[in-house]
Amino acid sequence: MTSPFHVPEEYVQGLIKASQSLWQATADTAPDSLAQLQADYWRQQTSLWLGLLSAPGAPGGEAVVAPAKGDRRFHGAAWRDNAWYSLLMQSYLLNANLLDALVERARLNAKEKHKLRFFTRQFIDAMSPANFAATNPEVLKTAVETQGNSVSAGLTNLMQDLRDGRVSITDESAFEVGRNVAVSQGTVVFENALFQLIQYAPLTDEVAARPLLIVPPCINKFYILDLQPENSFVRFAVEQGLTVFLVSWSNPGASLGQTTWDDYVGDGAIKALEVARAISKADQVNALGWCVGGTILSSAVAILRARGDESVASLTLLTTMLDFSDPGDLGVFIDEACVAQRELTIGQGGIYSGKELGFVFQTLRANDLLWPYVTENYLKGKTPAAFDLLYWNADATNLPGPMYAWYLRNMYLENNLRTPDRLTMCGTPVDLGRIDMPSYVLATLEDHIVPWKSAWRTTRLVGGDTRFVLGASGHIAGVINPPAKKKRSFWTDGKASDDPQTWLDSAQSTPGSWWTHWIDWLRPSCGAKVAAPKRAGNAQYKPIESAPGRYVRVRAG
Repeated sequence: MTSPFHVPEEYVQGLIKASQSLWQATADTAPDSLAQLQADYWRQQTSLWLGLLSAPGAPGGEAVVAPAKGDRRFHGAAWRDNAWYSLLMQSYLLNANLLDALVERARLNAKEKHKLRFFTRQFIDAMSPANFAATNPEVLKTAVETQGNSVSAGLTNLMQDLRDGRVSITDESAFEVGRNVAVSQGTVVFENALFQLIQYAPLTDEVAARPLLIVPPCINKFYILDLQPENSFVRFAVEQGLTVFLVSWSNPGASLGQTTWDDYVGDGAIKALEVARAISKADQVNALGWCVGGTILSSAVAILRARGDESVASLTLLTTMLDFSDPGDLGVFIDEACVAQRELTIGQGGIYSGKELGFVFQTLRANDLLWPYVTENYLKGKTPAAFDLLYWNADATNLPGPMYAWYLRNMYLENNLRTPDRLTMCGTPVDLGRIDMPSYVLATLEDHIVPWKSAWRTTRLVGGDTRFVLGASGHIAGVINPPAKKKRSFWTDGKASDDPQTWLDSAQSTPGSWWTHWIDWLRPSCGAKVAAPKRAGNAQYKPIESAPGRYVRVRAG
């Protein structure tokens, strides 16, 4: 099945299976329990209608049910003050509560119930009266006030998004890579078909002898780490006297349709470590990976240690999963049938569209990243505001089919990486326990992509001295939290335990950014101070072009 908005087949099939499972769950629910649910539901509906009939046209009075705190869909006064719209909203919320209750009573194992819960919520969110022109008072008011111009503008926005194959979430004309995002000064010093390596210019007279290599996720562009000077992790690291090298992954097209996971590990992370060390003339390199970039980097480091290579001095992992036993909401898209279908269609060659992956991430927070833009862009005819983070979020990256299918099966489906020597990469059995250098493992409390307890399990897999830190907020905001903002907090030094909750319950909370904590942890692994390099590259790896380079500018087609 194809969609102009690149809705993945897994999502469509998930909705279909959820409807079937919910029907079965209703049939399987104990009669007395189902009768109680129905009685409660009709009692509330009766109260709702009696309130309306007793005072037709008047404000709804005391609500039978209210939106959850922070639910912005029903923020407008008309949802409370107009009896008709109050009825619509409350009836919708009662129906949603009934479906939620049926899901919780379903006799399913934990994984299947999680999947049913997720896709039922997707249906509930989609059916909100706020998402339809005829049942949204603000949409109708805007149409009247603009004499129908909002309707015309909304149709124009919809047609443009249909051509682009995605729901716009920001004004993309306000940003340009290299002009007002990804602006830290640097030079591309190496490139192959898979990535460019950027060496950033020093901002101090002296630098640490050992450089920092950053491996970002290949499912997003690297410049989340370098959005603006005031929130750039790259700039922060350079200001601390580190020579920073960063991998800028290519945005694969048909020519890279045969690329494998091994290529990302060997021709990607391992090659980047080799080049960074050669240019800096250091004995060792400090390495940092984020999300799937951390999974790739950990695999590379484990391979190097198996080969007797001690070139990595320390490992930092930001919101990274190495144990996929609890992958969170992303796990609802993964089962044997789904993976086998991907292996059959693109596993031997082809490209997985970044726009499909982008849609999946939007559905994880549909009421923040999907439906508000449907309402504002199409129903009200507005142009989304300019926001650098959302510009990055919309800058999708494709993935090679063989790499993606292998990743789904061996990580998400079979969780093979956590078992020593079960996987062989680049001709070498992989045992994460061989990672015996100091490791800094950061998770974030509200992460909807890498649940923090899953990231915590890394401490049980890698060897060496491991420091676990838990940041406040989510997958992005919890990582991109510059000290100057003086926002959020982080937890450290919890009690050693096999249970992550025990660790958190005993951990120390510190206000502010984890960045300063990390740099203090890293300094012992940085080596002596040396004069800052006067130019990028060396005789072997000569400058190619200025940062941010060509690869990051390629858009997903």
